[in-house]
Amino acid sequence: MLGWALLSDAVALYPLYALLFSDTGLSDAEISLLFATWSVVGIVAEVPTGALADRFSRRTSLVASGVLQAAGFALWTAAPGFGAFAAGFVLWGLGGVLASGAQEALLYDGLAAAGAEQHYAGVNGRISAAELAGQVPAAGLATLLFPPGGYALVGWVSVATCLAAALVASTIPEAPRTGGTDGDEPGYLATLRGGLRIAASRPGVPGVVAAAALATSIDGVEEYFPLIVAAWGVPVALVPVADLPIVLGGIVGAALAGRATGLRAGWLAALLAVSMLVFAGAGLVAKPVGIVGVVLFYGGYRAVLAVTDARMQDRIDSSSRATVTSVAGMGADVATIGLYALWAGGGIAGVAAFGLVLAVLLPLLLRARP
Repeated sequence: MLGWALLSDAVALYPLYALLFSDTGLSDAEISLLFATWSVVGIVAEVPTGALADRFSRRTSLVASGVLQAAGFALWTAAPGFGAFAAGFVLWGLGGVLASGAQEALLYDGLAAAGAEQHYAGVNGRISAAELAGQVPAAGLATLLFPPGGYALVGWVSVATCLAAALVASTIPEAPRTGGTDGDEPGYLATLRGGLRIAASRPGVPGVVAAAALATSIDGVEEYFPLIVAAWGVPVALVPVADLPIVLGGIVGAALAGRATGLRAGWLAALLAVSMLVFAGAGLVAKPVGIVGVVLFYGGYRAVLAVTDARMQDRIDSSSRATVTSVAGMGADVATIGLYALWAGGGIAGVAAFGLVLAVLLPLLLRARP
């Protein structure tokens, strides 16, 4: 699964698609509408696609995710324009939610089948690190491909990369489900209702689902890292280089999450609080040296995120794992919109304040058990 994670994020279009929209002639309002379309698709389709993965196949969901994303990028490349961009975002959004929930469920149940579910946080942290690391070859590919072939070459190579990720996903073994009801396998609607019921009312589950959703939403701040370093005086040409240490900090934090698995909820909350205070301090410094603080913040935060997800997975039945994880994903999508509003109103201070509130709530959300 590490190979799939790295390949699925090493997409050359990622650093360039906003420029593609602008250079095609779209206005800022049209570009914002495209992003809104993407977000709405994610919110609406997140839970239904999680139930599809639970009812049928998590591996097939990952394969379909890559194929749909490839189809979206093919539209962008073959017929660049607002309509094609919007349709491509719908396809990409559907592909994204098909992978959300299915990937975690596939990994956790595979480890459980081997009697190694206690290693989930560490393994999933390394997978998250691989996804972050995919940004490095993506940037390199974009830099190499754009001069000789423009957006067209970058686009078609991105299509091929997504299809290659789908091919790799088709080779991931899928463990049989456990924890379901005896007798005939439930239908899709029964699977959806069962997962929603567990997420909403099973003792010990709603709190940890809320914790995972709120923690995941903080990752939306990643979109602002280039703006932060540019505002602190880093020349535009050097922004990608200055942003790289922050990505590496996230990689290290996610990769070391396994060592934080045994932390009590209070210590996990303390790690999150310290990370947020360091982030706020970097914002007060507001100079290039503050990037060191952002690196430390992002590493600590990614470790907390991986452990929180592991605590959620520990409380979910195999038969409903993707559905419940997708409920957390939908909650994260909604909370991320709120985080964007906090950023607009308060910048780093607003995001740090949100993180500190979550740190206070985290022990309460994680301690409630069946």
